[in-house]
Amino acid sequence: MNKTEIQASWNNIRTISRRELQSYFNSAIAYVVLVVFLAIIGWFHTSNLFLANIATMRLMFELVPLVFLFVVPAITMRLLSEEKKSGTIELLTTKPLHDYEIVFGKFLAAWALVGVALLLTLLYYLTITSIGKIDNGPVLGGYFGLMLTAGVYVAIGLFASSLTENQVIAFIIGFVFVFVLFMLDKILIYVPESLASIVEFLGIDYHFSNIARGVIDTRDAMYFLSLIGFMLYLTVLSLGRRRW
Repeated sequence: MNKTEIQASWNNIRTISRRELQSYFNSAIAYVVLVVFLAIIGWFHTSNLFLANIATMRLMFELVPLVFLFVVPAITMRLLSEEKKSGTIELLTTKPLHDYEIVFGKFLAAWALVGVALLLTLLYYLTITSIGKIDNGPVLGGYFGLMLTAGVYVAIGLFASSLTENQVIAFIIGFVFVFVLFMLDKILIYVPESLASIVEFLGIDYHFSNIARGVIDTRDAMYFLSLIGFMLYLTVLSLGRRRW
């Protein structure tokens, strides 16, 4: 790829991403997701703050990955399944677009929507800092870890959406995938000791917990980035099945 081709490809990705993000906010999807997400997190966060009387965001960082299990598949379930069902995916492919540009553009749009949801939770951070002192290291690590976790969930949800034309089925597939990843490091007592370290390493919450403590390890970052790249690659392959 020369510089001109890279620029053209990036322009296509931005166009698709912008169109997809606008479609979220032109419908009720984005607003429902944001309100439900903030209401759930806000309820538990506020309750814990006044009950424990401790200036910390630890509960929020523990709760958000669990809420993501339901929210992110709901965001991604329509991305490709709706295009396939309505036939607009064929219109997209008649334009000078590559499959990876479609996939990456839609991925960035859904990831950005989750990022907006997380950005709004800074209100809780500001509330805590106004009433007490807080350690900013774990806070930065927590938000960084949540964005990486969201990226993995979005990539998996996008792959699930590429497998079917039915949005409900896409939601179920995406939920099952992310739920399995979330639970891996929590079932170690049922795993043979020789495989325990491998299963633990594959668990997404294990890596998120490391980052959320404020410890940024390249192994944890590579885990997230590799998984995102792998799932997007599978999505491109899945989208290319229509040519087979």
